[in-house]
Amino acid sequence: MAFTFQFPDVGEGIQEGRIVEWLVNQGDSVAVDQPVVKVETDKAVVELPSPEAGTVLTIHVPAGETIEVGDPLITLGNAGEQTADVPPAATTPSAPAQQPAAPAPSASAPGTPPRRPLATPKTRALARELGVDLTAITGSGPGGRITAEDVQRSAGSAPPDHRPAPASSAGGPHAGEDLIERIPITHLRQVIARSMRESKQTAAHVTHVDEADVTALYELYSQMKPALQDRAGVRFTLLPLFIKALIAALKQHPLLNAEADEANGVILLKRFYNIGFAVDTPDGLIVPVIRDADRKNLATLAAEIADLADRARQRRLALDELRGGTCTVTNIGPLGGLFATPIIHQPELAIVGLHTIADRPVVRNGEIVIRKMMYLSVSFDHRWIDGAEGARFMTGLVSLIENPGLLIAGL
Repeated sequence: MAFTFQFPDVGEGIQEGRIVEWLVNQGDSVAVDQPVVKVETDKAVVELPSPEAGTVLTIHVPAGETIEVGDPLITLGNAGEQTADVPPAATTPSAPAQQPAAPAPSASAPGTPPRRPLATPKTRALARELGVDLTAITGSGPGGRITAEDVQRSAGSAPPDHRPAPASSAGGPHAGEDLIERIPITHLRQVIARSMRESKQTAAHVTHVDEADVTALYELYSQMKPALQDRAGVRFTLLPLFIKALIAALKQHPLLNAEADEANGVILLKRFYNIGFAVDTPDGLIVPVIRDADRKNLATLAAEIADLADRARQRRLALDELRGGTCTVTNIGPLGGLFATPIIHQPELAIVGLHTIADRPVVRNGEIVIRKMMYLSVSFDHRWIDGAEGARFMTGLVSLIENPGLLIAGL
């Protein structure tokens, strides 16, 4: 009996993913729990194992296509088994053999129930909205998949092509067209765009900025660096020290390490400290989470930061390593700039920005001296955190950074 493996709900809130790579070809034998496909979902690339054993009869979606939870991925069965109730395989780069074209919906054998049209939940919802019968449409997508454009076309509401004509100039009607580079919007970029939009539409963002004299902290860091690098086996940066200072400040101001549960009318003050940190990757911004960061020493933090950042750039993080953060820090300083206003990483209530450390003249005891100075920013959700509490939090954080003896005493 043929079995169709559908795209499962691989994590809370995940609705869609993109096929990155098929690890099997049509005709291959597959064992239970054998990885069959790599799917980019949220900000991680995960391998999905087969829940059953069998021969690959049909690969439903080619690499590069977007799928939604519940969409068919792969059909398994006995070698040579017919699968009249599922569409044929879409051609994939790893399976160059030509696959037979998908039959029209009306081509079912006599006495056989008509095949359920292949379409995503969003496309089905659009069809219901427009009153379109999906069984009457021949899909133009991969493997006969019905697209939103197919539904709109069937309803007579397909949007016309209003793409503006290239600007005319003395060089001819298409002058300048060859100077435009069209870059595809990746799945990760779409995820980032959606997250940023939802955060701005949900939270009442306020950013508080202060500056800190990090001269003493930098001197302590320079003394500790050789020993900690030997112990951690990785490059030791200032970030573990800043994370320790952040945790100490969060313990004094728990609202910034919290989550709002509006449905039940409560604020969840979290007495654990899972600190997210932003990683700049070639594909876009990714935020791994250091779990129980308050229980880890500086060497362990340095090693974990290096490991998570490296695997983030390689897109090898597990979904659990991207979830469950309580507060996030973004280290913008190495990239330059005075300060920035980071966007809150939902459902957290605050994000701290670390900015450039620079030698600047400041007044100390009535004299102008050169000190290592930096700006710090905290963006918080003003619906639940008042400006005064945000200012108190920042004052406490600056005090810890400027007086590293207090920080070390609490480690």
